[in-house]
Amino acid sequence: MSKLHIIDHPMIQHKLTRIRDINTGAKDFRDLLKEIAMLMGYEVTRDLPLTEIEIETPMMRTKAHEISGKKLAIVPILRAGLGLVDGLLNLLPVAKVGHIGLYRDHETHNPVFYYCKLPEDINHRMVIITDPMLATGGSMELGYKAFLTKGTPKQIHVCCVIASPEGIDHIKKTFPEDKTTIWCAAV
Repeated sequence: MSKLHIIDHPMIQHKLTRIRDINTGAKDFRDLLKEIAMLMGYEVTRDLPLTEIEIETPMMRTKAHEISGKKLAIVPILRAGLGLVDGLLNLLPVAKVGHIGLYRDHETHNPVFYYCKLPEDINHRMVIITDPMLATGGSMELGYKAFLTKGTPKQIHVCCVIASPEGIDHIKKTFPEDKTTIWCAAV
């Protein structure tokens, strides 16, 4: 079964409350979404492997740690998923960014695929796929199917701010369970 992490850190919960408030304007909404993404990014990347290296400090040579060659990609579901990208890039500036374009059919309400641009080596990357709201899981599933046209990512982190139980169940059924982790701030 895919792993689910509900990030209940007080700063994220505070910003989530403000983002959900009907009185929050568009600029504040965007700024809060960016901040939430960066804070969530700390948790999403918690298990990145480290390598010990030797560096020269102003005082002496010492051993320190750096991220161990982990290739990362951030892939938003257009357009809403773009709101999470800048916050994650503040934390992970070397990550490659891809894009998956979907829109909701006005009659059927089903997601429709229209665009896919991914790093060529997607099958060698840990992917963070972003969409602020995981409702039915249909858009995320189409996004995952777009990955399969280029390869299968090493790890998939579904990063959303709010998730429904139905969306979580759908991801658990359609994504590879041994490679997928779902991250959200609220269900």
